[in-house]
Parts: sequence; structure tokens; C-alpha cells
Amino acid sequence: MHPLSPERRRLFADQARSARPDLAQLCLLIGAEADPDLDEAGMRAARRILDRLAEQLAEQLAERLPDQATGPRSWALALAELLGQRYGFKGRPGDYQRLQSVLLHEVLRRRRGLPILLSVVWIEVARRAGAPVHGVALPGHFVVGFGTRDDQVLANPFAGGDVLSRTDAELMVAGATGAPLAPSMLSPAGPLDIVLRVLNNIRAWAAARPERSDVALWAVELSLLLPAHSDRLHYDRAQLLVQRGDFLTGALEIETYADALAASDEAAAVRLRQEAHGARAMLN
Repeated sequence: MHPLSPERRRLFADQARSARPDLAQLCLLIGAEADPDLDEAGMRAARRILDRLAEQLAEQLAERLPDQATGPRSWALALAELLGQRYGFKGRPGDYQRLQSVLLHEVLRRRRGLPILLSVVWIEVARRAGAPVHGVALPGHFVVGFGTRDDQVLANPFAGGDVLSRTDAELMVAGATGAPLAPSMLSPAGPLDIVLRVLNNIRAWAAARPERSDVALWAVELSLLLPAHSDRLHYDRAQLLVQRGDFLTGALEIETYADALAASDEAAAVRLRQEAHGARAMLN
């Protein structure tokens, strides 16, 4: 595990608590946690790629629809042509096995990634070009929405930007959950919702690889920097610290979670304090 960067952690926390969180910047700071070689110049270069792609998108639409307002479907089709077809941004099943697939700078370099990171590319390019765009956190598969709830067009960046019909979305949700598509599932996902889901994807990747508890730990610690985070994250961090041999800090974190839980579930708080005592005992 490379040394932590307090300055980058402060930047992440400040950006997450700003009035308008910068999705690209937050994702690049996540990438910097995973890749110590990603410096300020590398992050600026990644942002320039997004800027150039947005310029090409705007030029493409100006040529094709010079005198017309661009509707949601036109934006979706233009993104699919530019990013999916011309530049080959899309996903494959094997991408789920690679940590690079959830790091924005690597997705921009490889043009491969998980649905949520490819969606971040779609969102950031479209937003820069002036599109009414948002993320849509369908269960099990992140997609992109254009327009408003009353006139929404969905696109699937993992498939190169294919436009989704209502039936496509229903089948996607049914395949992931066995449940019908609910209107609430089509609500726009805000930048912090997307960032938390990215971090959860990283934690899921690390959970399948116990030897990469370092990755799980920094993903939890970044999640704790998001406003309105779950107190449960303190316990998750504690378990990772104990697993990595930092018994004293782990015990303190378990007690932090116990204190938060005490008002609603005193019995659970007592069990947690006993667990903290057991962690301290491992020091002997």
C-alpha cells in the first residue's frame, strides 16, 4: 500500500462538500489513491481528454443539426457514435476483474471499464457539450439518461452507448433483481451518489481478493469523507484494520461505531464493545 496523501484526502473531502461537486475530479482523486503515479499533471491530462471529446461532440452535432435544437435522443445517438463507435469506449465481462475498470484515468486510457465508469465518461463529455444528462442507477447496471423525467432517453455505455427502450430497461432490472422496473429507479443519480457507488464497486473488487485489503481500506476511508455517510462504515474500517494487524486503531473504531449505535440498540453496542476488547487482547 502506498503512503496516504493527506493533501489529496483534503481535496477529496472539500470537493465532496462543495455546493456543486465535480464528478470528474472526485473520480480522478479516487484514481490517485489507487495509482501513486497519477499526479496533478496526469489528472489535468485526463480532464483535457474529456474537454476535447466534448468539443468534438459539439462540432458533430453542429454539422448535423445546425438549425435545430438537440433533443435527448439526438444527444444519446451522437454520444454513441463518438464514444462507442469512433473511439471504442465500451465494456466486456472481463473488465469486472480489473481494478483499472473503476479508475477514470485508466478508463480514458484503455477505453474499457465498468458500466458506472463508462457512464461517468458519457456524463462528463455530454455535460461539457451542454447536454441535459444525468446518471441512472438501475439495480445491477448503471446507465445514462438524457432529458427530463417526462422526456427521458436512456443509453447503455457498457454496450457502446446503445439506446435503451422501456422494455430493455425492464428486462435489465428483472434480470438483476427479479422485480419490475419502478419509476423511482429512473431518478437522476447525483455526483455523490455516483462516487459512493464507484467506491462500493472498488470495495466489492477488493472483498473478493483478501490480499488487497489495502484497497478496501482506502475505499472505506474515502467513503467516510463523503457527507452523510453511514456510521456502519466505521465498523467496516475497524474490521479491515484488525485484519491488517492494527488492533488498537481497530478497537477504537469499533467503539466509535458502538457509541453511535448505543442510543438505538444498546445490546448491539455492548457486543461491539466486547469485540473491541477482544481486538485489544490481540496486542498481547
